Amino acid sequence: MKIQVPEAARRIIEQLNTSGFEAYVVGGCVRDSLLGRQPEDWDITTSAKPEQVKEIFNRTVDTGIQHGTVTVLIDHEGYEVTTYRIDGEYEDGRHPKSVEFTGNLLEDLRRRDFTINAMAYSDREGLVDAFDGVKDLEGRVIRCVGNPLDRFTEDALRILRAIRFSAQLGFDMEAETRAAISVIAPNMAKVSKERIQVELTKLLLSDHPGRLKDVYENGIGPYISKHFEAAGRQPFKSERFTELPPVKHMRWSGFLRLEQPEDAVRILKELKLDNDTIYQTKTLVSLWKTEIPAHKPAIRQVMSTLSPELFKDLLWFQKVFCPPSYKNRLEKVEQYSEEILRAGDCIRLKDMAVTGRELIDAGMKPGPEMGTVLNRLFQLVLEKPECNNREYLMKSAEQFIKEQG
Repeated sequence: MKIQVPEAARRIIEQLNTSGFEAYVVGGCVRDSLLGRQPEDWDITTSAKPEQVKEIFNRTVDTGIQHGTVTVLIDHEGYEVTTYRIDGEYEDGRHPKSVEFTGNLLEDLRRRDFTINAMAYSDREGLVDAFDGVKDLEGRVIRCVGNPLDRFTEDALRILRAIRFSAQLGFDMEAETRAAISVIAPNMAKVSKERIQVELTKLLLSDHPGRLKDVYENGIGPYISKHFEAAGRQPFKSERFTELPPVKHMRWSGFLRLEQPEDAVRILKELKLDNDTIYQTKTLVSLWKTEIPAHKPAIRQVMSTLSPELFKDLLWFQKVFCPPSYKNRLEKVEQYSEEILRAGDCIRLKDMAVTGRELIDAGMKPGPEMGTVLNRLFQLVLEKPECNNREYLMKSAEQFIKEQG
């Protein structure tokens, strides 16, 4: 069984071998290669200790040296090289209190989470698969290495990783592995919200985002947050998620669409999502149920409140989740919005033919009244794009000012 290892990673392995050490690519890159998927990272495991790795290679970074990891820089890319190790006790349910370096590859593979992630490969030795990872790949099964209760007790984040991998790969969970999840679920309270969020986001961005139900069905929700748990009680059709693009704010909005906007924001803030995703999700959750009239002034009004990208996301979102009675009108809305963009209609205040500076130069005092005038001019332009010329708008401004008297 041959795996195409990138040239730089192969050079690292060969250099370690030449120096008298074992070395293999390991974990996810082996799994993905066997599945015909493109690995994101190529991690290397070796019998060389960190200080020996640093002696062998000219350019290294101590990225996790206390756990045996040194990043080797080759051709401006970094490759994590980690010494074979045995983990000590996991006192906090997340991290080993200590690690012990070993010269035995199988001891290193034995500490890993799932059989499909516990394989190693080198061109010299071929595939090392001591825990039947290939069999589980062929059977499309997520199975813990050894006793699932032990693996999840060591690191509770593995619970979410099991569900996330099942979603990404479309695999089922082996019975004992699934049963252990419910038993160890309370340990999720020990895991940082940032790490939980990363796993949940990867799950939502997968080809099977509806597997998020497994988080609730296995009793994990309450240990993430009470608000996250409450969101899982809302009825949602999981199969519709795949009709949304695998974009973070779109998939989170799909999950949270039945929440009140402020509740959606609270959940995302608890999970430490970034501000852009929180804003975009809040906007979609707030607007997706609002049917847009198939009338260009009304469409321009909505477009004026959103970025072009978020407006397109809103229409896509509505196509997926809005009632059939709105579908025909929604097609018209999309058609008209494209015509609005092609025509170059003014849908941004900054694109209006008159600015606040010009009103000041014409003698108007800065302040709330000027803001009111600018807004009235903008509403006029949204209604009638042909009015967006300086002469017409300056005359209209003079009239508005007189009316304010």
